[in-house]
Amino acid sequence: MEVTMSARRGVTLRSQWLGKQLRELREAAGLTLKDAGDFLQRDASTISRVEAGIYPARSTEVVALLGLYGVADERQRDGLVRLSQDAWQSGWWDAYADDVHLGIVDNAWLESRAEGIRSFDAMVVPGLLQTRDYMNAIMRAADAEPSEEQIRRWIEFRLIRQQVLASNLPHLVMVLDESVLRRPVGGSRIMRAQLERLVDVARQPNVEIRVLPQSSGAHASPDGSFKVYDLPEPYPTVAYVSSPAGAIYAEAEQARRLMLKFDAISRDSLPSEKSVEFIGAVAQELG
Repeated sequence: MEVTMSARRGVTLRSQWLGKQLRELREAAGLTLKDAGDFLQRDASTISRVEAGIYPARSTEVVALLGLYGVADERQRDGLVRLSQDAWQSGWWDAYADDVHLGIVDNAWLESRAEGIRSFDAMVVPGLLQTRDYMNAIMRAADAEPSEEQIRRWIEFRLIRQQVLASNLPHLVMVLDESVLRRPVGGSRIMRAQLERLVDVARQPNVEIRVLPQSSGAHASPDGSFKVYDLPEPYPTVAYVSSPAGAIYAEAEQARRLMLKFDAISRDSLPSEKSVEFIGAVAQELG
């Protein structure tokens, strides 16, 4: 039963993080996969799958392994137990696992846990702030032959994701390239409504929107859009890049490089108040 559930969900970020930390602790203790397996009365291949994130360990197994590995720090132990609980916990996003790519499901989970999100968007308004008509136009352009039911499910998934901004967390800082505002997705009427939506959302205390003007010239991310998620312990800071081949997640040094790029882009962008005025002016140009 548990293996079937794990296979349906696939390898998530949560299970990968848990497995990675358990592997590092096992190796630091000088123990083999067989040692850990014998202790839990499992075979070495099962422990290998746990460490690969294919089959996340249950909380009781994590507690047992932490004892075997000699981990006494209560903060570290509590963090890993919480991570194991999260790896198995069902969220609203699981109901859409068959409709959207697993990487996007992970993205929704990250949004639900993040304390802060830093987003640079060079092509389109990000999903968290899209209007229904705008996202409909984007989805139909991106997929040549989606069914009406598929479009409906994609839109439903994205609209539910947007509810995360109704609370004080996460704090969203978004930089939009000016070209995002100038590209009339869906036509002038839909685009104007989208820009007006940005102006409205920018009034929320946990949302800051900035515009990177074309006049600023070359910038720190010529390769395109990315996001950085600031997460509470025990999770690392994670950077996310969308690509035609799927979602790419980065931690540690790679995430730090993208954080530095975001800082540079932010310095080149207009202040938030002037950015909102700029967005409003572009909306007025659309009639």
